Amino acid sequence: MRYRCTECGFETPKWMGFCPQCRSDSDLVEVADPKRGRSRPTPAGTVVPVSEVAASAAERRTTGLLEVDRVLGGGLVRGAAILLGGEPGVGKSTLLLQIAGGLAASGAGVLVASAEESLDQLALRAGRLGIDVGSVLVTSERDVDAIVAAGDERRPELLIVDSIQTVAAREVSGAPGGVAQVREAAARLVHFAKESGVAVVIVGHVTKDGSIAGPKLLEHTVDVVLYLEGDVDRGLRVLRSLKNRFGPANQVGLFEMASSGLVEVTDPAGMLLSGDAGAAAGSIVFPAMDGRRPLLVEVQALVAGSSLAQPRRSVKGLEAARLHQIIAVLERHGRLSLAGSDVYVSVVGGLRLRDPGADLAMALALASSLLDRPLGPVAAWGEVGLTGEVRAVPHADVRAAEAKRLGIERIHGPNGQGRARLADILAEAGVASSE
Repeated sequence: MRYRCTECGFETPKWMGFCPQCRSDSDLVEVADPKRGRSRPTPAGTVVPVSEVAASAAERRTTGLLEVDRVLGGGLVRGAAILLGGEPGVGKSTLLLQIAGGLAASGAGVLVASAEESLDQLALRAGRLGIDVGSVLVTSERDVDAIVAAGDERRPELLIVDSIQTVAAREVSGAPGGVAQVREAAARLVHFAKESGVAVVIVGHVTKDGSIAGPKLLEHTVDVVLYLEGDVDRGLRVLRSLKNRFGPANQVGLFEMASSGLVEVTDPAGMLLSGDAGAAAGSIVFPAMDGRRPLLVEVQALVAGSSLAQPRRSVKGLEAARLHQIIAVLERHGRLSLAGSDVYVSVVGGLRLRDPGADLAMALALASSLLDRPLGPVAAWGEVGLTGEVRAVPHADVRAAEAKRLGIERIHGPNGQGRARLADILAEAGVASSE
């Protein structure tokens, strides 16, 4: 026998509790030794030229939720294997139940394999949310082969497995949720999707660091990787595509958690912008690019005097390291000192931004709060460097168009693809130091 790493494929004849090649903490799993000799040669597989392969577009089925269809690239593709991850309680099961109800209402067959919840719990959830799932087929089976057999018998258009960490294959040793069980169960479900043409959605738990639990191979074998994120204490939810073989990746869909389930947010400006954005000191509008979608959000900052030896630095929705860098650049190149002040920065609505263009919006909001000078209806974007320059960021035309759509005409940032100085932009906005 031989032992193989589930992360990188390294093999060794001796068992080890870690992989010496990729340094993974996962145990090496036992695999059968390949046969050294064969009684007869293996026949060659079927080979055809690409020109003979049908080039027709993949057939898609709309889910009934426009935001989900946007993230998927137009809808469900026949035979697609989709992995959905997210924090506990963020709404994964609720979203999939709504998709099942929408598909069933359009006449599509849906089979839900709920290995985590009983059928009574699933029915109670649907009733509480007001989702009509009368024609949706359900099973609480935990044997992956039994789930595949039920799907092969019924041949629905969508099979939902909730979750991959709770189903198991009988021939594989180990408890459900183990590396070997997750890998084998996922492989059988993906194989079923490709052979039958049934779209399969697999729900995956996440680890403490936010990544989907199980071997990384799980994300490689599926066609689409979706992640549902958001603060469970707030209403906003973001569905993000990390991988999509049938369309563009990095698409986002926005939802609001309500008593009736997840409600689509087709125009997020009303949720992410307050009615008086820019009217108070420390407030500015930032046209963010979340994936390929422009989102107008409000960045708020509060600078207050501190009696502490080490003033507080609090940031929500943006990277803390960027805040510390902006404070240092304002001190050095803007002549604005925040060393003895508590600093709080937040993105309204609970959205988490990874856009480097938020640097300039953060800097202007901090300067506005420090000097107690409102900026008015203005939008800003640009990446602030350590030498005080403001660099251009991608999609400037899309950002400007989205700002003007809501009546914001004043824009601060680098012109075109060039650079600008932070001190000049602060002076133009009216929040420059008087020193």
